[in-house]
Amino acid sequence: MSSCLARTGISFSTTVCVGCLLLSPVNAEDVSSSGETKTASAVESTVEQYCFDCHNESESVAGIDFEKVLQEPFANKTAVWEAVVKKLRGRQMPPGDADRPSEQEYQNTLHTLQTDLDALAEENPNPGRTAPFRRLNRTEYHNAIRDLLALDVDVNALLPADESSYGFDNVTVADLSPTLLSRYIAAAQKIARLAVGGPLSAPSEKTFRVAPDVTQEERVEGLPIGTRGGLLIPFTFPRDGEYEISVRLTRDRDEHVEGLNRAHELELLIDLERVALFTVEPPQDKLNREAASDWEKPSHENVDRHCKARVTVTAGPHKVAVTFVKEPSSLLESKRQPLNVHFNMYRHPRLTPAVYQVSIAGPFTDNGVGDTPSRKRIFVRYPQSEAEEDVCARTILSSIIRRAYRRPTNADDLNVPFNLYRNARDNVGFDGAIELALSSILVNPEFLFRIESDPTDVPPQTTYRVSDLELASRLSFFLWSSIPDDELLDLASRAQLSRPETLREQTLRMLRDKRAETLVTNFASQWLYLRNLDSITPDGRQFPDFDDNLRQAFRAETEMLFESIMREDRSVLDLIQADYTFLNERLAKHYGVPHVYGSRFRRVALDKDSRRGGLLRHGSVLTVTSYATRTSPVIRGKWILENVLGTPPPPPPGNVPALEDNTVNANLSVRERLAEHRSNVACAGCHALIDPPGFALENFDAVGRWRDSENGVPVDASGGLPDGSTFDGIDGLEQGLLDRPEMFVTTLTEKLLTFALGRGVEHFDGPAIRGIVRNAGQDEYRFSSIILGVVNSTPFQMRQTQ
Repeated sequence: MSSCLARTGISFSTTVCVGCLLLSPVNAEDVSSSGETKTASAVESTVEQYCFDCHNESESVAGIDFEKVLQEPFANKTAVWEAVVKKLRGRQMPPGDADRPSEQEYQNTLHTLQTDLDALAEENPNPGRTAPFRRLNRTEYHNAIRDLLALDVDVNALLPADESSYGFDNVTVADLSPTLLSRYIAAAQKIARLAVGGPLSAPSEKTFRVAPDVTQEERVEGLPIGTRGGLLIPFTFPRDGEYEISVRLTRDRDEHVEGLNRAHELELLIDLERVALFTVEPPQDKLNREAASDWEKPSHENVDRHCKARVTVTAGPHKVAVTFVKEPSSLLESKRQPLNVHFNMYRHPRLTPAVYQVSIAGPFTDNGVGDTPSRKRIFVRYPQSEAEEDVCARTILSSIIRRAYRRPTNADDLNVPFNLYRNARDNVGFDGAIELALSSILVNPEFLFRIESDPTDVPPQTTYRVSDLELASRLSFFLWSSIPDDELLDLASRAQLSRPETLREQTLRMLRDKRAETLVTNFASQWLYLRNLDSITPDGRQFPDFDDNLRQAFRAETEMLFESIMREDRSVLDLIQADYTFLNERLAKHYGVPHVYGSRFRRVALDKDSRRGGLLRHGSVLTVTSYATRTSPVIRGKWILENVLGTPPPPPPGNVPALEDNTVNANLSVRERLAEHRSNVACAGCHALIDPPGFALENFDAVGRWRDSENGVPVDASGGLPDGSTFDGIDGLEQGLLDRPEMFVTTLTEKLLTFALGRGVEHFDGPAIRGIVRNAGQDEYRFSSIILGVVNSTPFQMRQTQ
């Protein structure tokens, strides 16, 4: 072993930290002229004590044989040592049933090993290699169109969903199949027509439906006080003209309008101004039905036929709303109402009518193109005569191309779009020709893809700094999921963005911008699995008070907490333990929080003994980590290991049987049911790590409500963490996480770096991540410190050639 160590090239401090070796601290006096023998002896005995039982030539668990690893230079095995660091940081090795060192030994071992890894990275930085071509995903495409053309389009109707990888949908986006290309071409044509305001060959119609499990007894956010239910639709009208807006009410399986027992008033509003008022009444008596014509027969089929109106609307974005006038007796939101869950005839019959769908058709009269925000953004110069058209076209197209391609425009960029414009101008006019040229820009690879090319003068497998223009795109797609704005492009074009102080100023400016909310709706929504909420439907018999209103309230609470951390630049540890949250009456009643009234969300300060607060107490997280009928400590524990601690468990073996609920006594608690897996030798190893964090959340049921008992038996919420700590309930779990804050902050940093780079985190990113966490710790782990750390990191600012 002594000769083995002599060949490793590893510093003395590093040899003491071999993988699971977890050696005791070594005193400086041990390093002497005769210290080599002492060190070799210490390493050999510690390896034998902690690691060789599993990581030797004959067994080589996880493919690691430390005898062989020690024979190679340290720099050649950084991937192994980074894996060791991850296991040690999570206290996952040695296994819980083996001899384990003291906490001080863990810390000393990690410190020395990380110090040597970081020193190597400082001498030879490895930023990894992002894909040279990355297609804009659906969210980025939507935001890019919004910022390029001042146009908000429904990309879900235009493009398919993107595949998720490493937890995010902006990673596996290098491909562009012929089918997907055809979708992008069709989308570009529709968007160009809508943005320019070109004439339509015929009136079009679009229908918007309310989710079937929405209880329409509350005021819809953004609609006037004194209304209930309905739908608020952001809609871009293509031309000035007359449009028909029609409403259909929700019906039961017998085609009867649900909840229609008396007359109700239905409002149609555009930009919150009433343009029509309809009265919806139940069918009249039999004599009136027999005397009436087919059209006039007061059947349920006819009660809403008159709920349509033709209105004259200007082109551009408007808010179309349909809502019921609320009864005067219930106008005061300060009056707490009973819990209203009414959305279907089977289990939750509606007490009042509800809107099923709204259709917008037209224009039936065309009054012209209008002066829309999109046209203002596109036509930066408009010809006053035919002689000015070509000059104006060049100016218009150059302006669009610069923002669309995220760089200064050159002569070649104009060739295709300008030729399309000139060839079409005589047939379709100036505006129509610009529309055709615009559609060609929107399908150009320079717009659809983020392209990072290797410099021609840099040798292969060499690290280099990305250009300022590439840095601008990286920054804008990280913080805004969109294209750079003019200020960012101007700085990048002058090669000033990469200056440290300038980059810091721009990063903080962009974080303050409204567009940074995409870090909430895009990054956090994927990291915390909020996107899964729409597919979650708890069992209606066990959870009869669950509806879409509650589902969306779950989402809003979590998004608003994350946004408050970002906007107020608070410590990210407040995500774990917060003394406030955001509630409306519906959610507050679900949680049992008093004195919160109305549909409006507001910040609510929480008492010290409150059962609400951080993410692990949110109904959103608790629901997406449960089954439809019960909680799942396994799913919840796995979620915590992956998304909070950053120590995901290995995938289960293929032959592990599922836990069959129907073969287990229904009166048993979930903990007792899971004992089946924990007693199975094939399952016990992983479940010993996965289950304890999940058990700590057992006081919350499958829809996030607090409970003290399950099936009449007091809930056992005792749990633990991989470091061996044990506790009882959510309070103990949160404290256990806060006792070692670097674990959560490291995980959040890894998630942010994955999202920022569009690739998975690799072993060579370890030093950069540790640097970000270390520097953020000096600033109380404030959100901006972590973002600035990511932006200033080697992986973000540098790249390696092919």
